[in-house]
Amino acid sequence: MTEHLENLEALIAYRQTRDEESLPLEMVKRLTAGENPVRVWREHRGPSLRALAGETGVSYSYLSEIETGKKEPALKTLKRLAAALDVNLDDLAWKRHEKPGNRL
Repeated sequence: MTEHLENLEALIAYRQTRDEESLPLEMVKRLTAGENPVRVWREHRGPSLRALAGETGVSYSYLSEIETGKKEPALKTLKRLAAALDVNLDDLAWKRHEKPGNRL
């Protein structure tokens, strides 16, 4: 009976998430290690820093400072970046004072 319930729970979980994007293990490791999610997602999606800056209307230098952790982006900027990278806003949530590995 327990095995049947576990199989049923697994099937329900699969059906609820089957249309969600799968992430490569290396990307998950980078994010959980505390790497800047804007950079990780940009590199995963493929645009150069300059291309993403142009697409979002964010200056190249400001975007570079965001990715290196020198500046925290305004919410408006994060929304633009999330839309351009086709991710949820909370996928880009990151704070410089968080320690690597403590995001989850």
